[in-house]
Amino acid sequence: MRVSTGGWDIDVMVSGYPGKSTVYGGLGWSTMVLLRGHGRAVVLDGGGYGQRNTLHAFLKERGLTTLDVTDLLLSHAHNDHCVNWPMFRHARIWIGRLELGWALGVPWGETPVPEHVVMALSTWPTLRLMEDGETVLPNITAHLAPGHTPGHLIFVVHDEERDVILLQDAVKNRAELISRDTDMTYDPKVSAATIAMVWEMVRKRPGSLLVPGHDQPLVVENGVPRALGKHTAGIRAWMGDDLTTVTTFPLA
Repeated sequence: MRVSTGGWDIDVMVSGYPGKSTVYGGLGWSTMVLLRGHGRAVVLDGGGYGQRNTLHAFLKERGLTTLDVTDLLLSHAHNDHCVNWPMFRHARIWIGRLELGWALGVPWGETPVPEHVVMALSTWPTLRLMEDGETVLPNITAHLAPGHTPGHLIFVVHDEERDVILLQDAVKNRAELISRDTDMTYDPKVSAATIAMVWEMVRKRPGSLLVPGHDQPLVVENGVPRALGKHTAGIRAWMGDDLTTVTTFPLA
């Protein structure tokens, strides 16, 4: 899906998946976004290790390589959003100051923070730290949206007609937006306040596009969120006696 606003062409490269494995834990299938405009090519989050080939292929389809990316915006420091920053090590890499400080201080081996990845990032020469309310790129502001993590940031792409609100895991899916309840939060009340903030943004700018971290893009019509697109996820598995026997499990 592509939309143009605020001088940016915004492509949702991958729409994240709103689910977990029944046995093996979180899938980590998260949203990745490409923004091009104002002389820059920007990636929002970089997915997990398993999404590297997908990311390369999407950029190639648009005549780009990772070397063409000028900026990487990191919403937060969980593994399925930040581990691929070395793919863009030449670019400016943005993360919230509060988020980085928190991620460096978590106990090792106990959270979804990839400790060694964050430690390496903290000393990288192209690292840029963001503050709440900062205009980080033309017509793009960062807003503190805690709950999923203490320093999680959402990004608002401003335009005269409508905004695009890049929510990532502050509001992971349509179910969280509607119910105002959240999965994976350190404090449900803090997450509820963040969701209330998002609803207020929507009230002030009707027609705004919402891009959650684990769902299809959304628009709110008459107070009801509607998904723009359908999930196409699935799994191919080798359950037979040879590699030509493949079982496909659709997850849509």
